[in-house]
Amino acid sequence: MIKNKKVIVGMSGGIDSSVTALLLKNEGYEVIGVSIKHLSDEFNRNNNKTCCSLDDINDAKIVCYKLGIPHYVINVEKEFKKEIIKEFISDYKKGLTPNPCVICNEKVKIKTLIDMAKNLGFSYVATGHYARKSEDGYLLYTNYSKDQSYMLYRLTKEDLDMMLFPLSDMKKSLVREIAKENGIQTHDKLDSQGICFAPDGYDKFLKENLNLKKGDFIYKDKVIAQHEGYALYTIGQRRGLNVKLPHPVFITKIDEEKNIIYLGDFEELMVDEVEISDYIFHKKLEDILEKRLFARPRSSSKGRYGILKQKNNELIFKYEDKNHENAKGQHIVFYLNEELIGGGKILK
Repeated sequence: MIKNKKVIVGMSGGIDSSVTALLLKNEGYEVIGVSIKHLSDEFNRNNNKTCCSLDDINDAKIVCYKLGIPHYVINVEKEFKKEIIKEFISDYKKGLTPNPCVICNEKVKIKTLIDMAKNLGFSYVATGHYARKSEDGYLLYTNYSKDQSYMLYRLTKEDLDMMLFPLSDMKKSLVREIAKENGIQTHDKLDSQGICFAPDGYDKFLKENLNLKKGDFIYKDKVIAQHEGYALYTIGQRRGLNVKLPHPVFITKIDEEKNIIYLGDFEELMVDEVEISDYIFHKKLEDILEKRLFARPRSSSKGRYGILKQKNNELIFKYEDKNHENAKGQHIVFYLNEELIGGGKILK
């Protein structure tokens, strides 16, 4: 298929997508900006922390007007509630620690933009992610604090063939400078934090959506305190436990069926292998088993090395060194050399 220079830019209302649209327009692309409205009115308020509010969509509209490009809004509230919010609640009910943004990119946001591009005959979709592709079209890892390939690991090769990432290896300071020089009003807008549908924090959201009950904190086979409900906590957590001991303790296990949280010393968090579920790989699994891979068991991880193995129909990642970065429900993403080859959810 001959590709045209038509591109849909996912406009979040933030600085990154704003500069993405600017750069592509300057390169001669026919650009339209599209904002995804996925939050219902109960979530749609801007507290300057999370993204995707109505104020953010309005910012995107203003930027598009400034750049002289069309701006459209697509409503996907129904899909977002089903695929993301309900699954998020379900995962926490199971004692997992999910990352909804990864699944949102796969099943809602980028999927919606790609479907729209195909329907309109546009060759490309662009976002403000800090990601870069190899010559053959696969995502690469860059050792920058803003590398966001982790968040996109579930995109297929067909999806990636349509994706443009103009920010690529750029530093955020340069992106802000470009925005300011070109009169883009979002040049000093703060980065969003947290998740969009819980602007007041995880605890408040989970308390409103789960029937939580107090339970026991157990340390060395003794009940030492009460917790507010197992779903409010995560493996490895140390702060906010409100337990009185002469030394720090960490959450080492959550029993959601008995509503018990087990505490232990830091050493108990150290593991050298994890089981992987719900995985997606962009290469044949047999071609990467037993090869030395670079893994990121959470989005903030600087990465660790190990090998993938199969044991009794289970997929296991064996680390070279023990570490504490693993929590059930989080995504672990794998790279061979620099190339992102896939990932999955940590099962245990």
